[in-house]
Amino acid sequence: MTQSGLGTPGASRTGSDHGLAGRIVHLAQLALRAQDLSSGIVPTLEALITDTAAVGSAYFHLEAQDLTFRVQAAAGELPDTPAMQAIATHGLPSGTPLLEALRLSPAPLFFADTAASGITAGFPELGVVSLAAAPVLSPTGELIGAFLMHTFTPHLWQPDEQTLFGSVSATLATLAGRLTAEQQAREAREAALRALGLALETRDRETQGHTDRVTALAERVARRLNWPEERLHTLRWGAYLHDIGKIAVPDSILLKRGTLDDAERLEMQEHVREGLRFALALSFLPPQALHVIRDHHERWDGRGYPHGTRGEAISEEGRVFALCDVYDALTSERPYKPAWTAGAALAELRAQTGRQFDPALVSVFVDLIESELADAPLDVA
Repeated sequence: MTQSGLGTPGASRTGSDHGLAGRIVHLAQLALRAQDLSSGIVPTLEALITDTAAVGSAYFHLEAQDLTFRVQAAAGELPDTPAMQAIATHGLPSGTPLLEALRLSPAPLFFADTAASGITAGFPELGVVSLAAAPVLSPTGELIGAFLMHTFTPHLWQPDEQTLFGSVSATLATLAGRLTAEQQAREAREAALRALGLALETRDRETQGHTDRVTALAERVARRLNWPEERLHTLRWGAYLHDIGKIAVPDSILLKRGTLDDAERLEMQEHVREGLRFALALSFLPPQALHVIRDHHERWDGRGYPHGTRGEAISEEGRVFALCDVYDALTSERPYKPAWTAGAALAELRAQTGRQFDPALVSVFVDLIESELADAPLDVA
């Protein structure tokens, strides 16, 4: 597209054609190896600032639930204006003129002066003077994202800048489309796994809410341990299914109000093996999710079940989840006991340090719960 409002040309920094080609290849390799949008996009956004006159760049991704494009990644300087703060909070509406233009454009659009074009209406008020924008389309041709780079002074985008922006945005559009499809499939799978866990609660009414509570708690503990997002979602998947093997436990045992005898206890313990057998049939489950199911009744001292695994031979996922599972069981009302207070439950976890639970993880867990209690409203605490 012909640039609108030529303004004062700026100097691009891409260098020779050979250097430009090498830069494009390198960024494409980074993007195609990426496992998530952030790791694939951020290096490219930073490169656009280094190798062009742009002072800032960002990627906006469509949030389907409210048809708003929200910032997923950004680099460099963003406008420091109330309008920009509103966009950072609420996103760009789907009907923004620039986004409407990108829906119809197979290639990036370049604007030397945003005040000279109706397509870039609203951007002068942000403080953006020159702008480059590239569409990200789904396999069916729908706009699902947009790459932007900008300056705060008029700038005529040079041919080498346009080449770099067009080439890397095309690569990243492919990446974004692929990862978006993968994310949608992942979310569908996660919803199905959660539904399985909740279905079990319908049968075992005394544990209503247990699945969601322990999943959320395990995720908070894992964040304290600085686990990456990929590991967090596998932990959630395992948490949803941790007791799925109880489907195979007879009602006479699962719903029994009194104490289980030895034979009944052994049959109840088989729910771990049954759960693992069930989960293995779901071929998409990663090993870490299976570890939650397999290990959440193992003990640090080796006296757990079903394998009697000891110490650090128990997966960290299993050790983390065991703490969350027991804490929620203690602090929840059951037909055979009242709910314990948080303080009493934490005291029990401390008492089981080095016996049932990993000492290092007990410390992390107790610190987390105590900090949450301290921050909670008085009536909740």
